[in-house]
Amino acid sequence: MVALLASGATAHADTVVLAIAATVDEVLNNIRNWLMGILAGLATVFLTVGGVRRVFGGGDPGEQEKAKQAFKSAGIGYGLAALAPLVVTVLKGIVGA
Repeated sequence: MVALLASGATAHADTVVLAIAATVDEVLNNIRNWLMGILAGLATVFLTVGGVRRVFGGGDPGEQEKAKQAFKSAGIGYGLAALAPLVVTVLKGIVGA
């Protein structure tokens, strides 16, 4: 990047590429994909945190309860990620795509 800036190369306006969705259906599919990715990622973080708390909590009942809550949150996150296509299908029905 620094070498490119130092070379004195000029930027051209005709080289700009924009990712524009052509249809509402494509927009809703993109939303579904992002939603599933974010929810699955967050659920994985909660699953990891719950596992770490479970292992390193020892016999502390407070830590074990926090681990259980993290596992429940991870399950809810994975469930919502699995339901994201259904939500988008409902939105497509409402929008008429």
